[in-house]
Amino acid sequence: MEVAYAHLRGRLAEVVVADDGMSTAEYAIGTVAAAAFGAVLYAVVTGDSIVDALTKIIDRALSTAV
Repeated sequence: MEVAYAHLRGRLAEVVVADDGMSTAEYAIGTVAAAAFGAVLYAVVTGDSIVDALTKIIDRALSTAV
């Protein structure tokens, strides 16, 4: 009986210590953080100064003679 109890206790310790993957709360926070980062990135890229700068770079690249 004592051996079975020790085995069960050891197995329980392994399960408690094991940290394989994320929990649902961690997935939710990661998803919200990714969405917020995407929104900020979208706001920066679609800003007037960025669009003007990218347009100038593309125009300059297309107008160069090869």
